[in-house]
Amino acid sequence: MNPLRFLHPYRARLIACILLLLTLLLAPYVVGTSRPYLPPEPLPAAPFVDLHCHTAGLGAGGSGCFVSDQLRHSFKLGFYLKSFGVTEDEIMAQGDGLVLQRLSARLAGSAHVSRAVVLALDGVVDATGELDRSQTEIYVPNEFLAAEIPKYPNLLWGASINPYRRDALERLDWARAHGAVLVKWLPSVQQIDPADERLIPFYRKMAALGLPLLTHTGNERSFTRARDELCDPARLRLPLEQGVTIIAAHAATTGRIDHERCFDRLARMMNAYPNLYADVSSLTQLNKHGYLEELLHKPEFNHRLLYGTDYPLIEIHALVSPWYFPRQLSWRQRSALGRVRNPWDRDVALKQALGVPADVWTRGETLLNSAHAAAKTSLAPCQEPYNRVDLGPSLRTPFPPLPCPTNLPPVATPIPPSINAAAAAG
Repeated sequence: MNPLRFLHPYRARLIACILLLLTLLLAPYVVGTSRPYLPPEPLPAAPFVDLHCHTAGLGAGGSGCFVSDQLRHSFKLGFYLKSFGVTEDEIMAQGDGLVLQRLSARLAGSAHVSRAVVLALDGVVDATGELDRSQTEIYVPNEFLAAEIPKYPNLLWGASINPYRRDALERLDWARAHGAVLVKWLPSVQQIDPADERLIPFYRKMAALGLPLLTHTGNERSFTRARDELCDPARLRLPLEQGVTIIAAHAATTGRIDHERCFDRLARMMNAYPNLYADVSSLTQLNKHGYLEELLHKPEFNHRLLYGTDYPLIEIHALVSPWYFPRQLSWRQRSALGRVRNPWDRDVALKQALGVPADVWTRGETLLNSAHAAAKTSLAPCQEPYNRVDLGPSLRTPFPPLPCPTNLPPVATPIPPSINAAAAAG
């Protein structure tokens, strides 16, 4: 005997009630309620800078770049190359500079972002202060970017220097003299402890040269291995106290240390250190859903956020999509955003629609200019440590010695007319 037979007379009503309940539950995801995290504000009239872009290379064309065998055979490499708009065959045939060429061409089509800071990535250093290739997963040398970036007026570059290198201070001088606008670290992958007091001379040199430090905070999952404790925001107190301007990449929006979210550890530090900032790169990714809302509502981060994309990850549509925000954006908004082809314009439009404040877009350029203007010393005499230090046949730079520039342009150099025209057309 069926114990639910007594419900048969009400079967149609039950089905209707269940369908109604499902409709009510799913309606926000279908039609959207259009409740952004904050009321959207107009974008600046002038184009602005993306502080956080990546490049990569396989060593083609003698660039000096490399990826480890483990990462090269990982499924992740294919995703990264596709998001850069290149194939492995193209890179091997045309050289690693092709990635920068395509990045610049894509950026030229943006209506809102006129320039991007492309980041080098140093490797792990051994006990002798030399690059440890066996422990390094991705290597993008400074001299490669210093030689290539000047070919593209819409690109700037950020150096990456492991402070445990035996000639780290010389490398800082060299990078600044060749146009680097900041220094990039990924401590958990490069095995750098920001709280190590042996790094104080490095920090003081950075502050003197007016080079901000853009450093990853929170967990790191783009590589096959990482020591996440080294990206604890609390470890940044030492460089902050030495006067370094620090940009906490991704606002420490993943990971826990001592049973506390890294995000909360960073938020506590904001009021204590006026030279501490955070960027909003990657905060629309599916794996960080909800953090942008929390960040925008925390008063500690008011007027301390900077615009960045974490390019090329914004081109991985399974990772970043307006369709992941059904409660914040209407169906029409999501559909319109999904049709924006330029990755920077799509990223800007999505973040604006979600309520990223207007001052976030331009603060990065202001910060870079302020840091350089406040440099406590003039540039040291230009040195060529890369041309003097033998890095071994596999890493020796193919580029001739770069001349020491006599007049370094400010960060806010006028955008060439061709770039402005392309932006207007986009």
